[in-house]
Amino acid sequence: MLSVNAIPAFNDNYIWLIHQQGTNKAYVVDPGCSQSVLDHINDTDLELVGILITHHHADHTGGIAGLQQAYNQQLSVYGPQKENISGVTHPIECEQALTLPFINSSVQVLMVPGHTLGHIAYCIDDALFCGDTLFSGGCGRLFEGTPEQMAASLAKLTKLNGNTKVYCAHEYTQANITFAVAVEPNNTALLQYEQKVAAARQNNISTIPSTIATELAINPFLRSDSTEIKQSISKQFNQQNLTELQTFTLLREWKNHF
Repeated sequence: MLSVNAIPAFNDNYIWLIHQQGTNKAYVVDPGCSQSVLDHINDTDLELVGILITHHHADHTGGIAGLQQAYNQQLSVYGPQKENISGVTHPIECEQALTLPFINSSVQVLMVPGHTLGHIAYCIDDALFCGDTLFSGGCGRLFEGTPEQMAASLAKLTKLNGNTKVYCAHEYTQANITFAVAVEPNNTALLQYEQKVAAARQNNISTIPSTIATELAINPFLRSDSTEIKQSISKQFNQQNLTELQTFTLLREWKNHF
């Protein structure tokens, strides 16, 4: 089985530490801060052997150089070929199944542009490492891509098994849920999730991972076909007869200024 542990960084980032149970060889996903990783590793018997990068933003890549230096340039660094990321040793050009040393299962690489143009995600067994594409209750801002690209990327992720755990890179859940309730206030599953999230955050407990099934039930960015969401968008923007893509586009615009 794959073991996944969170390494908190900055204000709300999660760096994910993964290793196959039974081995001490580990990888980290999106290490924005090298010291946070080194401090965590030093408290374990694990040895870092590689890095998985989802996209080029500094809070996901800023620790590559420091980790490479600490491990005498011996780390394998996987990342999107389409993005200019210093330190990547294994550029990934297309969707594929990767074989990682010391990880028993194949790693499915998914192209998920939207937040950035070259953004990728990694799926290992029932664990999805999706960077800033899908958040619990939300999705990433469109810094480079189009709404159509992001909607297609999210749709691709929703085709994964419902039990797939969603390991996104930020603790944005409570703010996302506040927006989601404003958009779809009669969603019972969402209201129940709001209470669960509030209780977790009050006790400083992480809300991540979520699951694909949970997100399909509560995340407005995966629910552009919802009648209530379409009605909320129509009222907010004074537009009628919206398509799902138009609904998604305006939903993202609303969230940008919420």
